[in-house]
Amino acid sequence: MKHGRAFWLFVGPFAIGLLVFVYVPIGWSLLLSFFDARNTVTPTEFVGLRNYADMLTDAPFLRSLGTFSVFAAFIVPLTFVLALALALLVNQISFMQTFFRSVFFLPTACSYVVASLVWKLSIFNGVRFGLANTVLGWFGGEPVAWTVSTSPPWYWLVLVTLRLWLQLGFYMILFIAGLQRIPQHLYEAAWIDGASRGWQSLRYITLPQLRTTSVAVLLLLLIAAYQAFDEFYNVLGTDRGYPPFARPPLIYLYYTALGSGGQDFGHGSAGAVILTLLIAGVTLLQGRVITR
Repeated sequence: MKHGRAFWLFVGPFAIGLLVFVYVPIGWSLLLSFFDARNTVTPTEFVGLRNYADMLTDAPFLRSLGTFSVFAAFIVPLTFVLALALALLVNQISFMQTFFRSVFFLPTACSYVVASLVWKLSIFNGVRFGLANTVLGWFGGEPVAWTVSTSPPWYWLVLVTLRLWLQLGFYMILFIAGLQRIPQHLYEAAWIDGASRGWQSLRYITLPQLRTTSVAVLLLLLIAAYQAFDEFYNVLGTDRGYPPFARPPLIYLYYTALGSGGQDFGHGSAGAVILTLLIAGVTLLQGRVITR
């Protein structure tokens, strides 16, 4: 009895907060997706699957999924390869290893909003005083409007480098944890058998032993790419609104549910459910394929 009271004393506040602020809103959003909920969260007109049909045939929503696909195609493989390379380098050094881990991991603690504003106002500022344009000027290049240029689409460079800087250290730590779990005697046996200490050891020992970690990293990267919001909204958004050329699903759903044209919670909730099911489906498929 005493242990039961202690358990609920510690877990109870967290469980109540999780129920009130996570599960109840999710359940209510699912309910709203079946109603015509315009400018109200207590609708009365049941429309069934009409909101879902509207979203699945809505061209801007489908284009937003295409924007996610482009972003994921850049950020997922780049982060995976660079995080693995950093982990291999940091794990091999014996001098100041803790320092280098901390340096690469530190950006993970930075706010996405703050980092987005730094990237937008200081590094990739469209005027000639931005850091990127200053470097271009040293080589005789002309200033580039990084966040508004669509031909070529330089805004992808801003968004991808920002996300890389923010998350690379976190996934590097995951790979380091996986590398430290590999028994050293596997490498020693391979070297005795004539395997090289470079590519052959990496290919036949390190990568197979990191399979579980690699699956987890890829799944987390994919889910995080689907949930991209802060960097897109703060880098590309202006006082005149948000441009239509790079609008990921969460940005589109934000404007659908809370846009200036009216609060359409029904269609916004239906889009959120579709996105959730899509993330779950792709995640399960990817995990099954990679595991096999």
